[in-house]
Amino acid sequence: MNNMSYSRGGNGTLVKIAFRNSFRNMRRTMFCVTSVGIAVFFIVFYSSIIQGMLNSMHEVVQVFDLGHVRAVSAQYEEESEYSPVQYPVAEGKSLTTIMEEIKAIHGVRAVFPRIMAYATLQESVVKHAKLWGINMNEEIKINNFNLTDRTDGLAQGRYPAPDSNECAIGITFAQKTGLSIGDRLPLKTSSAQFSDKMWSPVITGIFRFDYAKMDSETIIADFSRLQRLLVLDDASQQIIVYADKPEMSKSIAREMERIFGPDDVVSQWNEQYWIVTMNMYEPLFSAIYLIFLIVACFLIVNTITMIIHERIKEIGMMGSLGMTRVEIVKVFFFESVFLSMFGAAVGVLLGGILTGVLQNYPIRWTAAAGESTFAELPAANAIFINFSWLNLLQSWLMGVVVASLFTLFPSLKSAFVEPVEALRR
Repeated sequence: MNNMSYSRGGNGTLVKIAFRNSFRNMRRTMFCVTSVGIAVFFIVFYSSIIQGMLNSMHEVVQVFDLGHVRAVSAQYEEESEYSPVQYPVAEGKSLTTIMEEIKAIHGVRAVFPRIMAYATLQESVVKHAKLWGINMNEEIKINNFNLTDRTDGLAQGRYPAPDSNECAIGITFAQKTGLSIGDRLPLKTSSAQFSDKMWSPVITGIFRFDYAKMDSETIIADFSRLQRLLVLDDASQQIIVYADKPEMSKSIAREMERIFGPDDVVSQWNEQYWIVTMNMYEPLFSAIYLIFLIVACFLIVNTITMIIHERIKEIGMMGSLGMTRVEIVKVFFFESVFLSMFGAAVGVLLGGILTGVLQNYPIRWTAAAGESTFAELPAANAIFINFSWLNLLQSWLMGVVVASLFTLFPSLKSAFVEPVEALRR
């Protein structure tokens, strides 16, 4: 009769019993909740830092390197470390025509030509720099060049006027050379015809992008002026494309490949070396998070084992009243699930509050480790912790699933307790 009466309750009754049992010993419950909560808290916090670093790298690559999609010549791609200007993209075709065709592609937000060339400086303690030719007045409508303050990055003065003998330099570069606004910057570079070009632009602005590589070694010039200086005629070394959404870069790149043909290379931002490398490390990050949880789960395993030992007579009574072994296992398993859920919720709550507050305050990691340490890494001098509701949900689910699976074995132990033997103890 009891068995029939109980069976009508089904799993719902088992869940109610398990829920009430979770609060029978508050000290034990607090131990379990605290252990899982601490593990999930660290998962939320560290994953937010890692994601913030990845977001910083994504932004650097998109703003200063590839945009969302970049087109260059095949020869340039092979020798890109030297930034050669003698290999224009879409050689023999009108730059204006090519850009208009790209703008017509669905999802394209903006198209810009760019030039990056090496320069040797005259009368300067800094002997080498990079000339960056861009349409700054147009690009600042799309990009925030200062990665921390989300501004155009201009610290003093103004950016070079179109087709002028003017330039802007990074703040670190200015400090190293002692140059200021109004000074001339004599330099030498090589044109697309392999001839030496001497140039002495006037410094009209000093920028702070909060990106060590740009602030310390880059000279910004107007694209059209640098194009003429390097004898590129109606051509560009690179064409940079920005999409309405980064996810649209794949379809845009496919259409651009049709426009450019086999002699040019079309690259997406997520194909950049450092982006691919960091994506390869994501399983390692997940493994580290799992270690936090596994360590915490051992406390729950021990706790559930103790619960079974302490409530051995109760298990015997359950069996004598008609509960099957499977139902007894379910009760203890559901109880451990509740403990995992409560603990994960506490960890997510604390981690969410902390990351929600800290997302407004940048972490200046180069100040702690030194700019030279991250000189080649495409990441801003400061990163923002990434607050994400999806991250909180994933961390909570991760805590519940892993902790629950770890408690399955001690829960099964209760099934092997014989009711008669249990009641004798």
